[in-house]
Amino acid sequence: MARYTGAVCKLCRRERQKLFLKGSKCYTEKCPMERRAYPPGQHGLDSRRSKATEYGIQLREKQKIKRSYHLLEKQFRRTFEKANRQRGVTGENLIKLLESRLDNTVYRLGLASSRSAARQLVLHRHFLVNGRPVNIPSYYLRPGDIIQVRTKSKKIDVIHESLRRVTEQQVPSWLQLDKANLKGTLLSIPEREEVPLNANEQLIVELYSK
Repeated sequence: MARYTGAVCKLCRRERQKLFLKGSKCYTEKCPMERRAYPPGQHGLDSRRSKATEYGIQLREKQKIKRSYHLLEKQFRRTFEKANRQRGVTGENLIKLLESRLDNTVYRLGLASSRSAARQLVLHRHFLVNGRPVNIPSYYLRPGDIIQVRTKSKKIDVIHESLRRVTEQQVPSWLQLDKANLKGTLLSIPEREEVPLNANEQLIVELYSK
């Protein structure tokens, strides 16, 4: 399965904002964005003075959201096409689909410190959905679905370390977390205004419409 293997902190610097790709490190002073909040490369500092084109602005929004959810181009484009076929506003449908992915839900619940960590845990069959093992990160959840750690996986340190940092206030309103039993429930598909994502998805619709 294709995946990005480069330095993820460079992705945040390229988008000039934290995408929270390194888990707990993103909340510390060790985060590169705290010290070098400019694009990577020899001419990173000079790029702040360059004028962005309409296409460039749209592309940066797409890259920002795609990288935030830890997706490659083919996966992201497939999700967009699915959103475009649904009723309603395409941009909002896109965010709803991304948020209802299993790997993202595991991350939002605090069972993993980052989406990449959640993806790896899902691939290794550490989670059950409604009592059945699912190892597909892009598996779309529905309201009422229950996600829980498999019995034989309940001693995994990274899961407990991640949960220790989570408070009830940090769990999104559309999710319910049961820390004691290492499980969570998707109460509803979130509306766009509920999702803490600093991006303009409408620009992606315009980009793909060209």
